[in-house]
Amino acid sequence: MPETTLMWIIFCFVFGLMLFIDLGRNRKSHTVSFREALVWSAVWVGLALAFNAGIWYTMGSGKALEFFTGYLIEKSLSIDNLFVFIMIFSYFGVRGQHQARILKYGIIGALVMRAVFIFAGIEVLTRFHWLFYLFGALLIVTAAKMAFGDEGKIDPEKNLVIRAIRKLLPVTRRTFGDWFFTRRRRILVASPLLVALLMVEWSDLVFAIDSIPAIFAVTLDPFIVFTSNIFAIMGLRALYFLLANVIGMFAYLKFGISFILLFVGGKMIATVSGFHIPITISLSVIFISLAVAVLTSVIFGRRQAAQVLEST
Repeated sequence: MPETTLMWIIFCFVFGLMLFIDLGRNRKSHTVSFREALVWSAVWVGLALAFNAGIWYTMGSGKALEFFTGYLIEKSLSIDNLFVFIMIFSYFGVRGQHQARILKYGIIGALVMRAVFIFAGIEVLTRFHWLFYLFGALLIVTAAKMAFGDEGKIDPEKNLVIRAIRKLLPVTRRTFGDWFFTRRRRILVASPLLVALLMVEWSDLVFAIDSIPAIFAVTLDPFIVFTSNIFAIMGLRALYFLLANVIGMFAYLKFGISFILLFVGGKMIATVSGFHIPITISLSVIFISLAVAVLTSVIFGRRQAAQVLEST
């Protein structure tokens, strides 16, 4: 049996089993505790690393480094998603016990969208290499917008999807229970939870357009691109509840992520131009960027806190 086929079988088994456990575990709305989020974050990271070790053993160190680099890129970029999720839940007043349910369906939708984008993107890039320049430029523009744009505001009222659903269905002002829509006086009405879910799906779509081209700079191997993306996304919900209360401390993280996008965009353009950047250098740049961003956030965050205490 070819190594890639064997790893596809292992991936499908692990992914199917974990998805079954995850869906069965969250049938009812509940508030995810820090301990639960920490355990499941460790589970998903551990599974990704174990799967990476399997790739190293069966497919070689080169493929393993590609998987790990792609996983790290998608994981770091997905952190930016968390800021948007926090704003969406705050805007619609979604309580903790309903957030896990919304993120569950939101991530399932994201998996489907990313599968379509990944395989379509690989097919297109294989046929039309000049599109590497376009995707590279897109990543560079996205990096600039992330670093210097205003990400603190969100206005769902101007979103086309939200406006469409409100034209189709009346939406209640308050949330009653954990339903997305129901009938009242024989009229089908939607809950704010449904509107929040649609916003989460929309943000996943936007981030997929930005983040998936980033891994194309690493490899066009469908197996590596797809599996690294899925492992990164499946742990996103647990990561949200793990970092939701402290993510504001990492004020400079977006600059580290934007630098990664800038580097990956430049790497994509350089590769198609005939200049190859080794995967080890790419991995080092990603590690250093994230480490510097986190350390800077911690150091300057403490200084600002100390200044506030002194002024009071």
